[in-house]
Amino acid sequence: MLFRQSIAPYVLLEALLIGCLSCWALSCSRSPEATSHVTINKQPVNFARRNFDPANPPSDMPSLNQGENAACDSDFLSNATVAGETRQTDATHATVTITHIKMNLQLNITIWVPNDVTQHVIEHEQGHRQISEYYYQTADKLAEQIAKRYLGKQVDIAGTDLQVASNNFLQQTATAITADYSRELNPGPTQLLYDSITDHSRNEVAVNDAVAHAIKNIAIESP
Repeated sequence: MLFRQSIAPYVLLEALLIGCLSCWALSCSRSPEATSHVTINKQPVNFARRNFDPANPPSDMPSLNQGENAACDSDFLSNATVAGETRQTDATHATVTITHIKMNLQLNITIWVPNDVTQHVIEHEQGHRQISEYYYQTADKLAEQIAKRYLGKQVDIAGTDLQVASNNFLQQTATAITADYSRELNPGPTQLLYDSITDHSRNEVAVNDAVAHAIKNIAIESP
């Protein structure tokens, strides 16, 4: 009755190459305000249930602690791509303005149960799944709010290679955005409260009641 969660931010190689989308003052007449926008792409939940032989568990299964016989593994994935307009002021100085932020979001959930699992344990792990999916329902709105904080941000850069400096700033911004998303999504405390209410499936509290209580009361009953 183990819940495992990872919120993994990724900055794709695309963010490293995003300098090719930057506009130089001499070749681009569009203003940042005219082209600024945020794009959020939220993939459907990818769910799988896998049975295993406790005497010979598969290599890709998360390890179970003593006394545990099942697990719900939730992976919240995100990557950000940031584009900007670079306006050169002289040979070694420029201003970079963030004009476009794209975020891709994904949630992968795998429930691992032994071959001889009871229905009660399955229902408990499904409760963990419900909580993860509840947070993911509004993950796109959270991602958009975070991205908008950075949209239009400007920074002055300097150096002999302004393109490299611009790319570095865009990459750092993408990393910061995904880190903010990982920190602010944070379903972990609700999952812990759910396990506390159900005693890790050892008591007879109804799963739906425990899920609803954990979501509603996490602000005041956080473990």
